[in-house]
Amino acid sequence: MDIIEKLTEIFKEFPGIGERQAKRFVYFLMSRTPGYNENLSSLIIELKKEVAQCKECFRFFILSKKGEKLCDICANTNVDSSILMIVEKDSDLESVKKSRIYNGKYFILGGLVPIVEKNTKSRIRIEELKQKISKENGLKEVILAFSLSPQGDHTDSYVRNQLKDIAEKLNIKVSSLGKGLSTGTELEYSDNDTLKNALKNRQ
Repeated sequence: MDIIEKLTEIFKEFPGIGERQAKRFVYFLMSRTPGYNENLSSLIIELKKEVAQCKECFRFFILSKKGEKLCDICANTNVDSSILMIVEKDSDLESVKKSRIYNGKYFILGGLVPIVEKNTKSRIRIEELKQKISKENGLKEVILAFSLSPQGDHTDSYVRNQLKDIAEKLNIKVSSLGKGLSTGTELEYSDNDTLKNALKNRQ
């Protein structure tokens, strides 16, 4: 396997990128100046040094000081701690945050549950989610905010089932995004009005 094929395989691992597009990335990089590629390489290396993962919601955030453990949302005392939104990935959280229609806390599940999967707990942070809900004071509602797709629906059902006992014990409502999102819609690409209606009509 030559260098072009190796880079193509790496780019194919990016979300939504197929082989043809991955190869276009490689040829694009070959057409750039050495300075461009060196700058890109250094930024990728610095990314890991300047970004941390929040110990509470598992969101990636830019460090403002060494040893920081909480992102700006989890550290903000003005955030409504009575509601917790569960999303698949960071980009979903950012979409909701930009819309400014939700002022509660978040939790990054880390993925969706495949419809045919034997070892589900290794794919998502379901145990971490249970622990977080157990120790959250004043939590009244958990909102499941997944894409409206077969896998998203399956994840919704799985998480609901996993949280059933603890939700009943602590009297916490578990809801899902309602009408407003079209079937097949990725949460990440939803506009503000769509997200607003989905939150308003959650059930």
